[in-house]
Amino acid sequence: MNHLTEIDNFSEIFKSNTPLLDVRAPIEFLEGSFPHAYNFPIMSDSERHQIGICYKENGQKSAIKLGHELVSGKTKAQRIDQWSQFVKKHPKGALYCFRGGLRSKISQEWIYEHSGVSYPRIKGGYKALRTFLLDEMHRIASEINLLVIGGQTGCGKTILLNKFENSLDLEGFANHRGSAFGNNVSPQPKQIDFENHLIAKLIEKESSKFLLIEDEGNNIGTINIPEAIKLKARESKIVILKASIEDRVKISLQAYVIEMLEKFTIQDSVNGYENFSNYWLNSLFKIQKRLGGARYQSLLKQLNAALIKYKNNHDLSDFLPLIESLLIDYYDPMYNFQINNKKQRVIYEGSLNEVTNFLQEFKP
Repeated sequence: MNHLTEIDNFSEIFKSNTPLLDVRAPIEFLEGSFPHAYNFPIMSDSERHQIGICYKENGQKSAIKLGHELVSGKTKAQRIDQWSQFVKKHPKGALYCFRGGLRSKISQEWIYEHSGVSYPRIKGGYKALRTFLLDEMHRIASEINLLVIGGQTGCGKTILLNKFENSLDLEGFANHRGSAFGNNVSPQPKQIDFENHLIAKLIEKESSKFLLIEDEGNNIGTINIPEAIKLKARESKIVILKASIEDRVKISLQAYVIEMLEKFTIQDSVNGYENFSNYWLNSLFKIQKRLGGARYQSLLKQLNAALIKYKNNHDLSDFLPLIESLLIDYYDPMYNFQINNKKQRVIYEGSLNEVTNFLQEFKP
């Protein structure tokens, strides 16, 4: 059956952002997927469970027979129709199941019978792609030149990274800003999804002379930075982005107040303000022990006043002194301690424009 073609050029799949049709069950997809992958399963979770039991008790032939019974008639027609729409929309895509076996072969066959299109499948399926990505991460991490961007909280490191194509936004991949106030409106991805997206970007950008990443700790929220990337970053040179306290307060107000309030309101127009308030109250509570009782109570009083002022007058100005206190009294001492241990790796310090110009001319 020469129409059941396979793809094993995994590097090209990620470099070209190939659309991927994932025919695994929804529960498998949720446990980990790839960039540009869409889940249109050949079996539901329940069907997969039933077939799995049948396979264990009665063997492969009985399991395949049950599978064809469960996925037949209208159910089969609906799933083929979903695949056909995907194939029409993404003619240069590919499909896969977990190991590139029976499920993807059957999906290929049904697509071909329905539309006459020979849609390729990934050789070895999800498992082979995942293994490839992990191997590539270690290879690229050992070969690539990294340049780490450091700087105090609120100095605009993400703004700087977004100016450059040769950057990796780890916090963007992790959907978290990497601090006690770093939670986003939507949840963080699964660890596997974070890694897959990160490595796919590494593959896409590995031809760059160097890659920029932000100076991070061991984790970003609940996401652990892979050991290979962490070790490479720890031995790489650092560029420090500097900004005045006034600019840092403005940047922080925009990111943690204005944008977060807007996101919460878009997510839930009725309870948006209340959810935003809880986000700030919970974030401040997380650092209660480090702040100490008296300082926490003082900042909590400031926060409640700022929240009330906004609720009554739509005025965010009381967040300014609160943010300034958090930056100077909480974040700066931690940053100063951490950067002091890395100062031998610092090769440049400057403002946003100065660092931008330096990086444009930088040759590793």
